[in-house]
Amino acid sequence: MKHTALTKIHEALGAKMVPFAGYLMPVSYAGVNEEHQTVREGVGVFDVSHMGEFLIKGPNALALIQKVSSNDASKLTVGKAQYSCLPNETGGVVDDLIIYKVKEEVYLLVVNASNIDKDWAHISKYNEAIGATMDNISEKYSLLAIQGPKAIAAMQALTSVDLSAIKFYTFEVADFAGIDHVIISATGYTGSGGFEIYCKNEEVAQVWGKVLEAGADFGIKPIGLAARDTLRLEMGYCLYGNDISDETSPLEAGLGWITKFTKDFVNSEALAKEKERGTSRKLIAFELDDRGIPRHDYDIVDSNGKKIGVVTSGTMSPSLGKGIGLGYVPKIFSDVGGKIYIQIRKKSIPATVVKLPFYKG
Repeated sequence: MKHTALTKIHEALGAKMVPFAGYLMPVSYAGVNEEHQTVREGVGVFDVSHMGEFLIKGPNALALIQKVSSNDASKLTVGKAQYSCLPNETGGVVDDLIIYKVKEEVYLLVVNASNIDKDWAHISKYNEAIGATMDNISEKYSLLAIQGPKAIAAMQALTSVDLSAIKFYTFEVADFAGIDHVIISATGYTGSGGFEIYCKNEEVAQVWGKVLEAGADFGIKPIGLAARDTLRLEMGYCLYGNDISDETSPLEAGLGWITKFTKDFVNSEALAKEKERGTSRKLIAFELDDRGIPRHDYDIVDSNGKKIGVVTSGTMSPSLGKGIGLGYVPKIFSDVGGKIYIQIRKKSIPATVVKLPFYKG
């Protein structure tokens, strides 16, 4: 079991620690609902140092990224980030990721913790013919997510850059919490604003301490992965392994907006044909009409009780006070306002297909 550089600090804070993606991670401190509302209304800090980071450098860096990713990375300028995915050869998704253009010919790829080795092997396979310089820095870097509407006010004292000028999906390499050359990125996963901070493992304890100190007057609290999941689900953000996988097409997952057919990429020809003919199923969002909590892998059924799909992500929304979820169903059941049913134990609970996000802010 791997540890982040902050494991002992989390344990000292009384965090409930659980194995996650090969790491021992804090799942909660004070409880999911309290932590969730802290981020929605104030500011919280997550340790998400289990995420993977790859540096892709050199004159062939962009060519490699364009080949393996679905979005058009040629649109990136220095200081901009882009959400993308790595399509596989069979119509599914190897992983979703964020691509940062750090300098000319230098890109940072941030990938999911559980997919670090798989992603590295996949990208390396295509790099054999392209020849970019690749460096897996996942074990050397830590990542903190400072999230919530009070994040700018709480953190401004820690840096010389104007945090309010860092717009969504842009970043600065600047001083932060007494450390030089930290990436301050507005690429959160909660829908409540804030920043992600990339620094070296030996620097992160200092950053963590100063973040909590600076945020004390703003009610900052450490937040665990359980609240991170409820926050992202209220926004309808996909979680790899649940809502997207090696078996799900980016088009049926609603990721057509990051799948650009203006370039050649892995499996782009087959995906273009799929787009042309239309997908047979679709990832939908739903809210329960009655009490209940939809969970991952619960059956989705029609009015006759016939199974039409499964819940990929589900929870009791702390912000809405009702059960919400995502799941794949045949396209005929995907219209907003349509009725489906979630099999919870022996009951079929009625649900309504809704438009994302669940949480409107």
